[in-house]
Amino acid sequence: MPRPVHFEIPADDPERAAAFYRDLFGWQITKWEGPMDYWLVTTGEGGPGIDGGLMKRPEPGYPVANTIDVPSVDEYVKKVEAKGGKITMPKMAVTGIGWMAYCTDPEGNLFGIMEMDPSAA
Repeated sequence: MPRPVHFEIPADDPERAAAFYRDLFGWQITKWEGPMDYWLVTTGEGGPGIDGGLMKRPEPGYPVANTIDVPSVDEYVKKVEAKGGKITMPKMAVTGIGWMAYCTDPEGNLFGIMEMDPSAA
């Protein structure tokens, strides 16, 4: 069963947001070494809970997004559309991780779907 595995917090000033969450919750937040400005957020060890990321807000009002682990982005893109959702950002490669797409549900809520690349593990 697909489950939430990641959250993203958009911020006008990611460094300021990182400091806020580090100070407030003690989260570990580090700059990702990938091809885009992105900060990895570790919220704790063990479960329950998920880790996430911080990124520069791409546009005003851009919401927090949860990402769901799925076995196939291609398959779930079709399911999203068949159920009345929309694809807001088509399938894209995430270096060293897998593939993802962003969608909205019929209520307009943003979420991501992520297919992990087994060779990246």
